[in-house]
Amino acid sequence: MAHFAELNSSNEVLRVIVVSNDDVNANGGDQHADAETFVATIVPHGTGGVAWKQCSYNHKFRKQYAGMGYTYDSSKNKFIAPKPYASWSLDSSDDWKAPVDMPDDTSKRYSWNETTKAWDEV
Repeated sequence: MAHFAELNSSNEVLRVIVVSNDDVNANGGDQHADAETFVATIVPHGTGGVAWKQCSYNHKFRKQYAGMGYTYDSSKNKFIAPKPYASWSLDSSDDWKAPVDMPDDTSKRYSWNETTKAWDEV
């Protein structure tokens, strides 16, 4: 099965739907604009929806599987996860990173403290 993310005018993901692989293949194949146009003809846009963009459940293309709140970056052809904390930034792989690396001690659990900008042991 193929998955398509509905985007709003800011390229934010509103929802993800499933479409038959046969329908995708008959309309240009994976990641083809014709497949995205086809989806628009069989699934009306919801409130605020303006476009469909195929995503990969197995992370085979467009970086990662899209989810509600993710953003599609058309210049990078990737889905970007929502920013988890205000202090975090995207690294060169387009993953969110804290301003301080998490401790390496795997015998303990940590959670990010946005107030102190540090990892707290849980």
